[in-house]
Amino acid sequence: MYKILKKEQLNDVVTAFTIETPLIASKVKAGQFIILRIDEHGERIPLTIADFDADLGTIKIIVQAVGATTKRLVALNCGDTIRDVVGPLGMPTEFGNPKKAIVVGGGVGCAIAFPQAKALFNNGVDVEIIAGFRNKDIVILEDEMKGVCNKLHITTDDGSYGKKGFVTDVLKDLLTNDNYDLVIAIGPIPMMKFVSLTTKEFSVKTIVSLNPIMIDGTGMCGGCRVRVGGETKFACVDGPDFDGHLVDFDSLIRRNSFYKQEESH
Repeated sequence: MYKILKKEQLNDVVTAFTIETPLIASKVKAGQFIILRIDEHGERIPLTIADFDADLGTIKIIVQAVGATTKRLVALNCGDTIRDVVGPLGMPTEFGNPKKAIVVGGGVGCAIAFPQAKALFNNGVDVEIIAGFRNKDIVILEDEMKGVCNKLHITTDDGSYGKKGFVTDVLKDLLTNDNYDLVIAIGPIPMMKFVSLTTKEFSVKTIVSLNPIMIDGTGMCGGCRVRVGGETKFACVDGPDFDGHLVDFDSLIRRNSFYKQEESH
């Protein structure tokens, strides 16, 4: 059993949990994830580790209540326990040695973008974050992101906060006016697709974190297969990070829509 030590409501549908997981916290690196099961009858769901503290033995996960299991999860409170938490899973992000990087987060994807930016920033990289949201009411992690970058750009679709428009608008402006070694994009699949198309014009290395349907997290079930550079890869063991210029985003969108109806029950 893994105890919930802290619960934070980030907006109406997004909740952050700090969970006591000493072994995972001692080994996790940016880009990795866990799979949890609320109880012995629950389904297994993958969640990216949004932050961790090896000294305290804790990890932080950020959950958007969209399906049956995530709705059950966000109903838990401090002191409650989670039956299984397995990890860290997946490959840590391989940043290379960039001097200037842009980290792009879309909506709840900012929970995954945050540890990426933090790892880069703590390694002396000049980091700019572009965080995109539909409107002001769903902005999350603003203060946290400010603490791990040289500059934070917030965009909203309706212009209610920050710059009106899409993350790709700000991204194109930055790439046009300066030189960057790396772009990392995490968020809705269409957003990552268009970020990758934008960076391809400027020949900038681009990493995306993919979230296909996943069951076991060990590469055995094949549910998380994605097409990258014309080859089949498994996001749970080969990723979740991939070269954004090689990902077949259209096939990923189709696969992720297969079980929409079942996921809501």
